[in-house]
Amino acid sequence: MSAATVATAPSSVRAPRPAEATATATDPALVRRAVQAAALGNAMEWFDFGVYSYIAVTLGKVFFPSGNPTAQLLSTFGAFAAAFLVRPLGGVVFGPLGDRIGRQKVLAITMIMMAAGTFAIGLIPSYGSIGVGAPVLLLAARLVQGFSTGGEYAGASTFIAEYAPDKKRGFLGSWLEFGTLAGYIGGAGLVTLLTALLSSDDLLSWGWRLPFLVAGPMGVFGLYLRMRLEETPAFAAEVAKSEKARPKVPLREMIAGQWRALLLCVGLVLVFNVTDYMLLSYMPSYLTSELKYDETHGLLVVLAVMALMMIVQPFAGALTDRVGRRPVIAAGCAGFLLLSVPALLLIRQGSLLAVGLGMAALGLLLVCFTAAMPSALPALFPTRVRYGSLSVGFNVSVSLFGGTTPLVVTALIGATGNMMMPAYYMMAAAVVGGVAVWFMTESAGRPLPGSAPSVER
Repeated sequence: MSAATVATAPSSVRAPRPAEATATATDPALVRRAVQAAALGNAMEWFDFGVYSYIAVTLGKVFFPSGNPTAQLLSTFGAFAAAFLVRPLGGVVFGPLGDRIGRQKVLAITMIMMAAGTFAIGLIPSYGSIGVGAPVLLLAARLVQGFSTGGEYAGASTFIAEYAPDKKRGFLGSWLEFGTLAGYIGGAGLVTLLTALLSSDDLLSWGWRLPFLVAGPMGVFGLYLRMRLEETPAFAAEVAKSEKARPKVPLREMIAGQWRALLLCVGLVLVFNVTDYMLLSYMPSYLTSELKYDETHGLLVVLAVMALMMIVQPFAGALTDRVGRRPVIAAGCAGFLLLSVPALLLIRQGSLLAVGLGMAALGLLLVCFTAAMPSALPALFPTRVRYGSLSVGFNVSVSLFGGTTPLVVTALIGATGNMMMPAYYMMAAAVVGGVAVWFMTESAGRPLPGSAPSVER
């Protein structure tokens, strides 16, 4: 079995309190497989994000041949942004379903849908072949991706959190965002390689399809990993409380019953995703369009910063287990509040060294969030509604604040002419995050709400 009950301590040892009388013992090998399976789904999501972002110009020519490069790019990113609109809907559907039928089953469904949506883009005929049907099919594929993604992050973080021993939850959860960075680097790196190896004509006629088709084998492998896993001990214990099938959790209980935790979740996800999308999505465009920086060098700087973040990520996750989630998240908020302006001034200086130092500073501050959030967010909610409530809070915040960051900042620069707007926007997000940290309860080393203590066998 993957989980067992630890017997009470002998009389020669301090008698445990009632809450400590029994604990769930997890198999380290099974926990590793759970982390791998969850992280691979996140990697696939951001692989697609990296591919789509880096090949957007080519996709504009394939699907929106208006003759106007700006209109093509806007249309391409419009289809990209449409996925964010359906993410909350996906969260409302998959989250409660995960609380009813199980985390493992729903994560298998989201993996299939994400892989199918990405793979389908690589098969869509061009505008020149089928006319307006091409962008319609592209939009449909993006909506499938966005809908499935709405149940992915909350489910993956919940899955790891419920499998992880209490004292290692931060370290193990940090590998979820390690997968994010690896997927983005893999997608962006593959597009960069294809751009370097193929001629413009070859890239436009067939080369652009290859990165999307890679999602097929990735999805099959990810599904294999997820189907081999058992349900989380926390959910299995919750099911055992009911003799009959798990009842559907009312939306009222999932939202109104968790309003305080949901507000904290929205605030934490806001600072996490505003800074994340600012650095990984918007800054390459900022370097190129606003600062007239060389496009290739700008992309390579961002990829180098992400590689640095990958190296630091597991160590930062382990740190959250030692000192707590709140101090690490608070340090990130304070860092963005104090250092956003100096870092952007360094970036605006323009030299490769200055840009690299400024981006690296922001990247290391972002690690405070990427390392802590996968373990902090699931701990806001009890087991009965964890998947559903986290899905709603996370996806609403991402759709309203995270995914809109590039658009809002671009509009603010256009309206004010102030090139420091990215720094001010990150500072505002840091204030919101700081307020959320102030009110959240420390969860490091403690059992998840509604679950028994969890230890490593």
